[in-house]
Amino acid sequence: MQTPVNPFKEALKAGQAQIGLWVGLADGYAAELIAGTGYDWLLLDGEHAPNDVRSILRQLQAVSSAWSAGGPRSHPVVRVPVGETALIKQVLDLGAQTVLVPMVDTAEQATQLVQAMRYPPEGIRGMGSALARASRWQAYPNYLHEANAQACLLVQVETVEAMRNIDAIAATPGVDGVFIGPADLSASMGFVGQPNHPEVQAEIARGISRIKAAGKAPGILSTTDEQARKWLAAGALFVAVGVDTMLLAAAARQLLAGFRDDVPKTAPGPNGY
Repeated sequence: MQTPVNPFKEALKAGQAQIGLWVGLADGYAAELIAGTGYDWLLLDGEHAPNDVRSILRQLQAVSSAWSAGGPRSHPVVRVPVGETALIKQVLDLGAQTVLVPMVDTAEQATQLVQAMRYPPEGIRGMGSALARASRWQAYPNYLHEANAQACLLVQVETVEAMRNIDAIAATPGVDGVFIGPADLSASMGFVGQPNHPEVQAEIARGISRIKAAGKAPGILSTTDEQARKWLAAGALFVAVGVDTMLLAAAARQLLAGFRDDVPKTAPGPNGY
């Protein structure tokens, strides 16, 4: 048995836009339901959602089991809370092939993360595949030799410093994609809670262009149709177009509004992120 090919990584290499959904409910049952709807990728959020290693495992299992009438299975992307080598090792051993790391400000950080994602001699990922779901407990006999090629590293740039260093970060060998975080970037630029500020939007556009120029895939989260289409048109290749918590709240609110006059049909002031 061969280690499975990472379809998300292959799609980004081919320049095929991947439409995703943020998964923050931190529940395997919900993740399985969402995975059956046909999104190209699902972000399992370990930074801002109440997840730990075990809950991420349950969601990876749930996503793997889901079937979509619309096509291939959704690809799970795991966002770790911080770019620590030991934590990345655990997530990879759970079976994640694609990892998103927040708050990457320098090429030096990016290089360390590349090392964490790969077995020696290309990296420093710890051996332990006999215990790992990733190798199917060694049912993939060549996993140690095949895993590096399927590892996909996405790094988040979301500060003024990161944007200054974005060319070097994107050019780092082993970085597959660069995700721009509009909310944190706007705060770092002095526009807290204003990701749609013209200066922030201009910086995002420049960032996407610079990531593309380095030959890497740009990514972003947008929770309005207008913003998502804007960044897809600008060349973003992995775009999350919604968040499960927001979708659930909006659907529940809209249903209730059909029966109660005192309930607004829409949430106040969505800013697209």
